[in-house]
Amino acid sequence: MRDYSYTVIFEPLEEGGYQVIVPAIPEIITYGRTLGEAKEMATDAIKCHLEGLVKDGESIPKDITAEPVTEKLQVSLEKV
Repeated sequence: MRDYSYTVIFEPLEEGGYQVIVPAIPEIITYGRTLGEAKEMATDAIKCHLEGLVKDGESIPKDITAEPVTEKLQVSLEKV
């Protein structure tokens, strides 16, 4: 058995809950109503994806090495 570790981004949603993305595995996007549920969903999604890769004889991706960058950008609109 081998352990793998991935950077995961939990984005709070206005309507509640968290959207989850895994930058190293862009195919994974999941959701949880709470942070705990979102973590469980992400763990399950990563595990299932990696198992599928192994089954298909594909290589397992490495985690991203750079930290995600977040920044607020301001845009202006002409009068509509």
